[in-house]
Amino acid sequence: MRNSSFFKIYAAFSVAYLIVLLTGHEHFDLFLKPILIPIIGFGVYFYRKFPSQNILLAALALSWLGDVILLFTDLGEIYFILGLVCFLTAHIIYCILFNKQKRNRKKQNKPIFIFGSILIAFYLIGMISVLMPHLGDLEIPVSIYASVISIMLLFAFNGFLVWEKPGNKLVFFGAIFFVISDSILAINKFYVPIQKSSFFIMLTYLLAQYLIVVGVLKLNPKKAEQIV
Repeated sequence: MRNSSFFKIYAAFSVAYLIVLLTGHEHFDLFLKPILIPIIGFGVYFYRKFPSQNILLAALALSWLGDVILLFTDLGEIYFILGLVCFLTAHIIYCILFNKQKRNRKKQNKPIFIFGSILIAFYLIGMISVLMPHLGDLEIPVSIYASVISIMLLFAFNGFLVWEKPGNKLVFFGAIFFVISDSILAINKFYVPIQKSSFFIMLTYLLAQYLIVVGVLKLNPKKAEQIV
């Protein structure tokens, strides 16, 4: 597969970057972090054409922009807000992307969907309740962001119930890892410091992007090709 090399390179660079973070050399962020999402983006670009390809590329582009902007949060709170806006928009685009995928089953299992929706609502309420006393002027932006990423997870969960395997599982678990990553970031920034937070944030984030991308590609397969 002509794009499989990009996924292998992404995995290799991700491991190298995570080792750098784990060893405490976070100052290398400026050099390593900005190249990760473009690598997997090239994997999507050089995949065969499919209807929602440009939507996926747009979500990755906004994620990359958010990554770059968040590198400068030490210079002022405005960079955190701008990064938040980029990822907020990326999650909205992911919702659109998930909604565009072909349904393998016409009807979802409604009791399971309702149960999952309740769990996601509990997560949202719990996260906002924990963070709210510590957000200050960021109460509204963070609450909106938490709501949107919860909706993104809900779209992925709905897809898990109606899409074809194994793409449905990959996208759903990718969305879960995205929520975990953002939750660690929020708790570390606003509630209580988490040891090695950068490592855990990026571990779950890089897994999230990989699983979502590969999951979407598997939902838009070409029989002669195999995604690794």
